[in-house]
Amino acid sequence: MRAGDEPGFGLYVHWPFCLSKCPYCDFNSHVRTAVDHGRWRAALLGELDHYAADTRGRELTSIFFGGGTPSLMEPATVAAVIERAGKQWRFATAIEITLEANPTSVEAGKFAGFRSAGVNRVSLGVQALNDADLKFLGRHHSAQEARAAIDIARRHFERYSFDLIYARPGQTAAAWRAELADALNLAGDHLSVYQLTIEPETAFGAAHRRGELHVPGEDDAGALFELTQELLEAAGRPAYEISNHARPGGESRHNLTYWRYGDYVGIGPGAHGRLTIGGDKIATRQHRAPEAWLGAVEAAGHATRQRDSVAAEERLAELMMMGLRTVDGVPRSRIIAECGRPLEAALDAARLRRLIDGGFLVLDDAGLRATPAGRQRLNAVIADLLA
Repeated sequence: MRAGDEPGFGLYVHWPFCLSKCPYCDFNSHVRTAVDHGRWRAALLGELDHYAADTRGRELTSIFFGGGTPSLMEPATVAAVIERAGKQWRFATAIEITLEANPTSVEAGKFAGFRSAGVNRVSLGVQALNDADLKFLGRHHSAQEARAAIDIARRHFERYSFDLIYARPGQTAAAWRAELADALNLAGDHLSVYQLTIEPETAFGAAHRRGELHVPGEDDAGALFELTQELLEAAGRPAYEISNHARPGGESRHNLTYWRYGDYVGIGPGAHGRLTIGGDKIATRQHRAPEAWLGAVEAAGHATRQRDSVAAEERLAELMMMGLRTVDGVPRSRIIAECGRPLEAALDAARLRRLIDGGFLVLDDAGLRATPAGRQRLNAVIADLLA
């Protein structure tokens, strides 16, 4: 983690393709029978160059290859993007370069190539450690493949992490406790643990509407959340964000840039960015459809669909939505820097006091942060705070 509240400056690269669409996923991911990797490599480099022109002289602290399934990329494409980024920006001494990967045996076999390309951190989409739940979640790997991929990641990368999903149908506290213990035997310095949420525009969303899918209720899911916090903190990997746990120093530096409301370039289909240019905060978004994005970049050098100035009130809302997810919260200095006024002047005093008195927020000389109870109910807390 960077010292103080310095958010860093990141590059996000979106690879939109997957082998299949997971039934819980509402990310911008697409299934294609064939991909022209040469065209995609050239387009990603072109869009990177376009945004580098707006951010000359900055120090890049992280690169994140997300998706989709970036481990379906050719290592040569990853290498080309990293090399071009190094020419367009100064690399921080301890730059973090993360690639998301699925733990199938085929993709794990490419880890050496990604390491040679310059990736120094991998994030594995394990999701569960038993075959029955992996099948339910639509995953292509087995529990055995997941364990093998974690072992390969441990041998090839300085840092690695993997994701798990809890609050699965029928999951008990005892079963989750055992699975977490198993996960901790495999984990490095970081672990991401997400509650299964039913998104409307997914296969699970449709099944839920038909009454064919039942997930744990709010009380049961809350108990699993609290059990997660307890077990991972006791294992030396406390939460530093709602769903992310790490040993001190093992936090995802790229994600901290988001949560600290730092600047980042986003390239690739549907990628978002936030850039401070001439004192103005700019929101960018790229064309979402892969083919539309590719055609636009080849025609114009970029596929920007949105490039809007973010007003002070919008900055405040985004700062709260991101920063209150973390244990550290929102520093006073960030509110002044983004909104031009002190915290107490930016927020409604009565609403703020009610949330503090209710045990959901804490305000002190450092800034504003959510309590454990507040983070567990963060959507409702932020909606009340900013209403």
